[in-house]
Amino acid sequence: MMKKNKPIVVGIGELLWDVLPTGKRAGGAPINFVYHATQMGAEGYAISAVGNDVSGTEIIQELEKSHISNSLGIVEHPTGSVMVELKDGIPTYTIIEGVAWDYIPLTQEAIDLVKKADAICFGTLALRSAASRETILTLLSYAREDALRFFDINIRQSYYSKELIETLLHKANVFKINDDELVLIRTMCDLEGTNEEVCRQLIGKYNLRYMILTAGSSFSSIYTADEASTIPTPKVQVADTVGAGDSFSGAFIYSILTGKSLREAHQAAVETAAFVCTQEGAWPEYPNKN
Repeated sequence: MMKKNKPIVVGIGELLWDVLPTGKRAGGAPINFVYHATQMGAEGYAISAVGNDVSGTEIIQELEKSHISNSLGIVEHPTGSVMVELKDGIPTYTIIEGVAWDYIPLTQEAIDLVKKADAICFGTLALRSAASRETILTLLSYAREDALRFFDINIRQSYYSKELIETLLHKANVFKINDDELVLIRTMCDLEGTNEEVCRQLIGKYNLRYMILTAGSSFSSIYTADEASTIPTPKVQVADTVGAGDSFSGAFIYSILTGKSLREAHQAAVETAAFVCTQEGAWPEYPNKN
């Protein structure tokens, strides 16, 4: 892959307020991914939708403050929010339906962004509604052949199906799951063997460039057709783990796009996720980055 000094990274999907016990913080997995890649030095863009309301205005201000450009539809539905409960820093989410990001419009501006993107991040959650599903699948069809198309499965509540996951895997060349999601995928796709064998079967079946498996506080592994990297998760004082997986993804993709080896990119991802776990919310300020 060509080395880029300032790669263009796009997140398509949910943009919302995580309502934590300590207050609300901007979030949404694909946009979290963009936030962290942008903090590392990428040119970041969010494709989503917000409501014509105060929450929407505030979240646009958060994007601008974080140097994330955007292509946002302003729709007649409330800006998304998620109630986040924390138990020992581990979040559970109550996701509100019928919100703005369920109605992401297809625009020429968004199509043009996807065409020039070096990496695009997407997940299952924003495809729960017919309107956003159609927009996102259409946008992904405009991705360049050499772009990294990053599918973070991000299983939430009942917003997924085997058919949807397989559809997105055919659009992807990078796939990220955690250890709980791997159990689900094994059953759903009838896969047997060790974790590595299952990951390699998925690489072969869907022609993936990278297969990422995270196992919380234990380890993470990244596989390619001919390489593997496993790194234990550093022990840190956890504030919360909100957005930690997305920060791992953003740091990994930024590092790969800027010419790092698999191992170097993996190490950067692990260190970034560990830092984010020590901070509150998905978009902490980075030390000495700006």
